Amino acid sequence: MQIPAERLRQITNRFAELEARMASGQLEGEAFVQASRDYAELEPVAKAARDVQAMREEVEGLTEMLGDPEMKAMAEEELVSLKTALPEAERALAVAMLPKDEADQRPAMLEIRAGTGGDEAALFAGDLFRMYERFASENGWRVEPVSMNASDAGGFKEIVANVTGQGVFAKLKWESGVHRVQRVPVTESGGRIHTSAATVAVLPEPTEVDVQINDNDLKIDIYRASGAGGQHVNTTDSAVRITHLPTGLVVIQQDERSQHKNRAKAMQVLRARLYEKMREEAQGEEAAARRAMVGSGDRSERIRTYNFPQGRVTDHRIGLTLHKLDEVLAGTALGEIVDALTAEDEAKRLAAMEG
Repeated sequence: MQIPAERLRQITNRFAELEARMASGQLEGEAFVQASRDYAELEPVAKAARDVQAMREEVEGLTEMLGDPEMKAMAEEELVSLKTALPEAERALAVAMLPKDEADQRPAMLEIRAGTGGDEAALFAGDLFRMYERFASENGWRVEPVSMNASDAGGFKEIVANVTGQGVFAKLKWESGVHRVQRVPVTESGGRIHTSAATVAVLPEPTEVDVQINDNDLKIDIYRASGAGGQHVNTTDSAVRITHLPTGLVVIQQDERSQHKNRAKAMQVLRARLYEKMREEAQGEEAAARRAMVGSGDRSERIRTYNFPQGRVTDHRIGLTLHKLDEVLAGTALGEIVDALTAEDEAKRLAAMEG
């Protein structure tokens, strides 16, 4: 995709203006914050545009040199490598210019729930959580559990965690959907392969400014916590169930001894779910079209299979199979799948722009 020269000039001129404004020392408060955001967003686009401009000018100069018998051989040699590099630079610029999802740089709320498969599904949910913990560590992110419901056999029936760091949602958003595992359970004496599943949902973390919740829209129930957690669960009314009346969304939190802590965590989860609902409604058809590119991310859709007997992981949205199951679950090779999904999304969006 070739970007017109005039558009390149507009980008580099706009960036130069922003640089001058930032260096002037005249910006204060909100104006400075906004200019900083614009600068950070435009910087990679401007760099890519300058690279393309420089290469195009070099191609023109070398083409003129072809008429000089003494310089012709050298010019031809340089043109060969330059004409290979220029399309790559043009594509990098086009990708940089694609509309950004403003949630990409946000932290995320990660929800993992055991699906079909009983204890084995709960063990798999635990495996997935540890995979994301390790992947987070690889990326310099921090994972902080918000609530968890442990299974008697190990693993989790459900776990919710905050993931904070640079560009969390941009990478983790591809993980939403049904993850399937095929393996021989520890409890299986006959050595038969079982199939079970866990559901992953990744929601961008909103701020209180993004989602303002009216107290009158909430029905809050306080009750005695149940299940594992020590003696205190039977002696204090600390569990909190919050119902958001306009949408019917319900959040239950009972991990903490403190009713106030449970309420704060429940509100955090509710805010994230309301924000995702708002985003889907605001993006409408555009969101539906993007989801169709590499799968909807719908919780009912099977997106990936982890096959232990064959040591492979297959992402069904792009037909990618890696024979490195251990490395994927260790978090070290998960980035290969994420990068492939990101590249596929970019390719589809570029094709849509060209079409």
